[in-house]
Amino acid sequence: MNYMKKIRIYIILAVILSVALPAVLLAQGPIDPEDTPIDGGLSLLLAAGAAYGVKKYRNVKRKNNEAASDI
Repeated sequence: MNYMKKIRIYIILAVILSVALPAVLLAQGPIDPEDTPIDGGLSLLLAAGAAYGVKKYRNVKRKNNEAASDI
């Protein structure tokens, strides 16, 4: 019986936390899109992604040329 009591307490605690935590986490209010700084970091990520894509494209092209020349 003691084991079942512990399980019930843990379940009740989990329910309380899952109900209470979202209210606490969202207490700052909605995010204003005008205040979101996406200028510098986003351009760096786009440049890095483009460079990575070009590198992958060149590697695949080089492998295809090597395979064609081996035949």
